[in-house]
Amino acid sequence: MSDTSSDDILLLKQRLAEQEALIHALQEKLSNREREIDHLQAQLDKLRRMNFGSRSEKVSRRIAQMEADLNRLQKESDTLTGRVDDPAVQRALRQTRTRKPFPESLPRDEKRLLPAEPCCPDCGGALRYLGEDAAEQLELMRSAFRVIRTVREKHACTKCDAIVQAPAPSRPIER
Repeated sequence: MSDTSSDDILLLKQRLAEQEALIHALQEKLSNREREIDHLQAQLDKLRRMNFGSRSEKVSRRIAQMEADLNRLQKESDTLTGRVDDPAVQRALRQTRTRKPFPESLPRDEKRLLPAEPCCPDCGGALRYLGEDAAEQLELMRSAFRVIRTVREKHACTKCDAIVQAPAPSRPIER
């Protein structure tokens, strides 16, 4: 039995190494594409500057060709980075866009929101602490920023396992 598990471990290590090599190769390819995009963008800017004074057909055609190449490369780059919803790319490899957290240097006020009732609304059983959801919003106060962190505690019923949580407060700008 240990032979089977050691074979499985070796197989998994081999697959992991293959996946890491593939990731490295794709990152290198992406880096090359981004460098090529930057280079083409610089050339395009230069040609636009050259074309500003005169309307040469040759320069205009070159600009149109470079714009087409740039758009094609940007689409390929978006597909490789997961910015485009490509069904061929696994969901886990697609990048999700998340906001960066506010800097820790900003002062914070925390508001804790508890469920309205101390007992389960379904069966009347006791609630126990389950976790919390936290959301931060930025507030400008007298020319200074302050982060307001709203924490909504989650509680679960000890009898029926129903989850109870205070409703989220309204936001200045809805997502």
